[in-house]
Amino acid sequence: MDNRRLILLLVFSFSLVMLWDAWQRQVMTPATAVPGAAAKTQGDGSAKGAVPTSSSTANATAAVPAAVDGTKSNLPNLKVTTDLYKAEISAQGGDLVHLELIGHPDTDDKSKNVVLFSETGKHLYLAQSGVLGEGLPNHKTIWRLPSGDQTLKSDQAELMIKLTPDGKSADGIVKTYVFRRNSYQIEVRYEGLPAGAFAYYQLTRDGKPAEQAGSAMMMGVSTFTGPAIFTDAEKYQKLDFSDIAKGKAKFAAKANNGWVAMVQHYFVSAWIPAPGVEREFYARKVGDDLYSAGVIVPVAGDGKSAVELFAGPQLQSQLEKVAPGFDLVVDYGWLTVIAAPLFWVLGAIHGVVGNWGWAIIGLTVLIKLAFFPLSAASYKSMAKMRVLTPKLMKLKETFGDDKQRLNQEMMEMYKKEKVNPLGGCLPVLVQIPVFISLYWVLLGTVEMRNAPWLGWITDLSVKDPYYVLPLIMGVTMLVQTRLNPAPADPIQAKIMWMMPIVFTGMFLFFPAGLVLYWVVNNLLSIGQQWQITRMIEGAAKK
Repeated sequence: MDNRRLILLLVFSFSLVMLWDAWQRQVMTPATAVPGAAAKTQGDGSAKGAVPTSSSTANATAAVPAAVDGTKSNLPNLKVTTDLYKAEISAQGGDLVHLELIGHPDTDDKSKNVVLFSETGKHLYLAQSGVLGEGLPNHKTIWRLPSGDQTLKSDQAELMIKLTPDGKSADGIVKTYVFRRNSYQIEVRYEGLPAGAFAYYQLTRDGKPAEQAGSAMMMGVSTFTGPAIFTDAEKYQKLDFSDIAKGKAKFAAKANNGWVAMVQHYFVSAWIPAPGVEREFYARKVGDDLYSAGVIVPVAGDGKSAVELFAGPQLQSQLEKVAPGFDLVVDYGWLTVIAAPLFWVLGAIHGVVGNWGWAIIGLTVLIKLAFFPLSAASYKSMAKMRVLTPKLMKLKETFGDDKQRLNQEMMEMYKKEKVNPLGGCLPVLVQIPVFISLYWVLLGTVEMRNAPWLGWITDLSVKDPYYVLPLIMGVTMLVQTRLNPAPADPIQAKIMWMMPIVFTGMFLFFPAGLVLYWVVNNLLSIGQQWQITRMIEGAAKK
């Protein structure tokens, strides 16, 4: 097999890898129809998620008001505004039923904020909590809300929202939300609970995947959407909605550490109990295309229970500070071992240059320097092959009808001239894992979302709107093809000249940041290859 055929094989293999990865991610997300209002309730009429039971409180049941159904509650919502959120708390259950992330534009409409929690939007997605036991408040209970909208004022460090249950049986119980300035963590606290009770905190969401960037949708690639549970013993465990529906989801049920999250592209919500507190995790299907994942914790002896709710972007500079293992919610796919260090280097460069586009260029230069000796050896081999092309053509003319003899003569020539015909493929082999890893970094990190470079590139995580970078990349590939030794087979030669066109068509829909990496890499390769080719050909003429 000659050099050209191996390159074609590598290109084909790379395509298979991308398709396999995309297929795996696609089948992990169950195909579900968009549920209507009636589809969001179980057959027994329970609303927006079933009340969980704990093995420790197997005989305790939560009262479900008969007037509650699966549609949006007609009860009032309390609007809360902070420096990071626009939120709404419902009188039904005291649930967090709406949460906008200020400063994070929506994928489809940049004039609007991303909506994480919602009971009426693209997804049914709620943060719920309650207490197990007859007569104790749960996420079906009606709560009395403070009067008037609540706003975190400029001189306030935190905003406390106190709710009281609407019923005499729960007198003395208070549910409090604590919003903090410049923090995506919200404390949800209960006071006045009976000793020995158990409180639960859950995230209820439909099973539809989160919205993807246009480039990812064009390629049929989707990141993970669904619950995840972390414990020190079992580490990070992603739960597929399909496995939950079948009762096959496997995870650590009990621990005295860890958290439960609902993960989606770029954003995450999670209930994080205090370290050392015993907890029981659960995940279940509670309706047609509706799932709940949560944690049950014991009420302290003083009648209090408090759990932190994280709800926000997957900013890696903050995730590690939230809880152990929380940085794992960033989904890099199966090449995390390469992608994670790549992002760390990218972040370090960004800290210096202050722009993610220039950081990508800096990373490309560093990668090129790291593999400079390997690339140099490969380009020397290709340059020598270029010098030998006339001799190879002559051998083909002489032994063209005897393939075995032709191969023997060619191998003898390679051995005599000390040329490795496969040496030119090494740069391609090296770039494939780096390329795929960088793709997942650009696709999966919220830092790249809406990150501009310069001019027309206003978002490095989506395709170039004017296709300038893909066209430049196509030109650089044509130049590289011109510098490479011409294949002896005219059919292979035509195929090699078609490859830049094929790759340009593919890269039209790739994230602009990825195309930028490839363009810079090609330019550096052209410079290195041109210099080495000139040196080898100059020496051959002497």
